[in-house]
Amino acid sequence: MDVTPRLNRLLGADGKCFMVAIDHGFFNDYRFLEGIQDIRTAIGTVVVGGADALLLSVGQAPKLQEIPGRNKPSLALRVDTSNVYSRVVPGYTFDHMLEGAVEQAVALDATCVTANLFMTATEPELYHACIANIVKLKRQCELYGMPLMVEPMCLKPDETGKAYTDDIEITNIIALVRQTAELGADLIKSDPSGSPEEYHRVIEAASGAVVLPRGGGKVALEEVFRRTAMLMEQGARGVVYGRNVLQHQYPDRMMKAFLGVVHEGFSSEQAMAVVRGEA
Repeated sequence: MDVTPRLNRLLGADGKCFMVAIDHGFFNDYRFLEGIQDIRTAIGTVVVGGADALLLSVGQAPKLQEIPGRNKPSLALRVDTSNVYSRVVPGYTFDHMLEGAVEQAVALDATCVTANLFMTATEPELYHACIANIVKLKRQCELYGMPLMVEPMCLKPDETGKAYTDDIEITNIIALVRQTAELGADLIKSDPSGSPEEYHRVIEAASGAVVLPRGGGKVALEEVFRRTAMLMEQGARGVVYGRNVLQHQYPDRMMKAFLGVVHEGFSSEQAMAVVRGEA
């Protein structure tokens, strides 16, 4: 079946999307819960803020869909969980997909499903598990007309050598994004890379798939707006941010600012004015 109807709901008339991620609790790390401890309040904040889409796990998605009315974000459903984000990487890492993931997404009126593609230099089993999940999901998505969003992440040991951190070397990102496109992803939630001015190379590698860079951890506000504006200029179709929005003092202003950058071409200066309450 054609994925276009759901993809159109997700992206909107201009083909762009500002998505807020609140699926962090799915990964069993207390550090990720800041700003989203009360999930109903967090979801309500995003709904009122007017984000285009909301990334949630299967256990929390009903809290979005029980809100009455038409004016709420589209649902992007996270369908796999992993222990790769642990403070100390365990002896056995996994990426586990939900049973009947796409059927659950259809039942929840989702506009896409989202799965990981982790690439490390030392754990081929984890990489293989992700590939196997995506291959299964792709066929299910075709049967139900469900867009598939894949999150390719290149990982490397952090400074402690005991945990993983993002590898934002652009050539590594390009290669994994291209593989993601080859696997049939309709949307790619990619790392922004350490060279945002070269992000057009990532867009090219995506071969027509919709690219929505992810935010990752919190960074300085001026930097995140500067980077977001540059990514949009380089051809990104939107962004997927979580902690940079919901851990801010004024998440409503943050969403207004990001919506302006994504849909109206706001500069970083214009976005900062929104957050300061000057626009």
